[in-house]
Amino acid sequence: MATLTTTHQARAHLLGVYAPTPHLFVRGEGTWLIDDTGRRFLDFTSGIAVTALGHGHPAVRRALDEAAESGLIHTSNLFRTDPAEALARELAEHSGLDRVFFCNSGGEAVEASLKFARRWARRDGDAPERFGVVALKGAFHGRLFGSLAVTDRPRYREPFEPLMPGAVFIDAADPDALEKVDPSTIAALIAEPIQGEGGVRPLPDEVLRRFRQWTTRHGVALILDEIQCGLGRTGTLLAHEPSGVRPDILTLAKPLAGGLPMGAVLMTEEVAASVHPGDHGTTFGGGPLVAAVARAVLSEIATPAFLAEVRRKGDLLTEHLEGIRLRHPDRILEIRGRGLMRGVRLSTPIAPVVEAAQEAGLLLVGAGPDVIRLLPPLTVSDDEIGEAMDRLEGALQATETSRAVAS
Repeated sequence: MATLTTTHQARAHLLGVYAPTPHLFVRGEGTWLIDDTGRRFLDFTSGIAVTALGHGHPAVRRALDEAAESGLIHTSNLFRTDPAEALARELAEHSGLDRVFFCNSGGEAVEASLKFARRWARRDGDAPERFGVVALKGAFHGRLFGSLAVTDRPRYREPFEPLMPGAVFIDAADPDALEKVDPSTIAALIAEPIQGEGGVRPLPDEVLRRFRQWTTRHGVALILDEIQCGLGRTGTLLAHEPSGVRPDILTLAKPLAGGLPMGAVLMTEEVAASVHPGDHGTTFGGGPLVAAVARAVLSEIATPAFLAEVRRKGDLLTEHLEGIRLRHPDRILEIRGRGLMRGVRLSTPIAPVVEAAQEAGLLLVGAGPDVIRLLPPLTVSDDEIGEAMDRLEGALQATETSRAVAS
């Protein structure tokens, strides 16, 4: 095994688009990450909702081993492979949609969904003015030029403008907002059933149904972005299921291949019929190795018993959080989310709490300046939930003490 470089040496060659932590992780076991000193950390980030089955899950390891043993790692999309075709069939069966396009990331999935929506909007060969996209305030869909254009983050957008034209942002809480939009200029409406980066904000079912009614009435594609909230995270396989809404296009990514890079765009037959050879493509998307692993992940998550456990553990997590809120009413303003996707809104900036939690061996991620996002592996145990909540409360207490001393 090659000798690990020092953290300082490694950082010297990485582009500084992320604020690095001092810890160098070398192993993962279930809900735990282990650094190069042997210290163990409870991982309540799951790589930002990616490692849904935790680190080193047996099903993922078996699928990796079997796929590697076959020697069939990559063929490009010039040729057929069984893992990709089987995975597409299984995703279609679980989602109620008809066709699947594979890519490599969530940002790519959103880019493809916007292209497909525009293609569908112009399916009759006219309506060139139908290129706009309705997006939501607080939305985050990625950092590429199309996905960034429908992301409500001025500080992310402004350095790279002009972006894709035609984005219109509305407030999902305003029932009349859509009626103020000219549908003749719109190709798609895109929404996250639960906003992740936007503060863990669930969209009420009636809002999703209102979006579906408006888009159907005006011939606009409804795109649901479940890159973060999909595939079991909320206790149903797909987060929009309770609403009864069927989107025209659905994007998936983060947990799909258990930590390997993979995205997918699912769509109706009507949308698929408007997309022709050469309209879009990918070299690596749906490669046999990642598709084989994704099949194993989907097989684990999609069982009713597994999803019932996510709901139960989500309730347990919320019970712990509500107890902490009762003990710290001045610090915790709100707890929101569903399943094992929870947000804790504080009355103070979260950065000191996240840092204190990391010092206590608990890894957390923010969702804006005042919301802590809790995204444990879906396989987290009851005891690990309890231990993580003890460490979170300790971090709150430590930062409360620091605030008192500073004042």
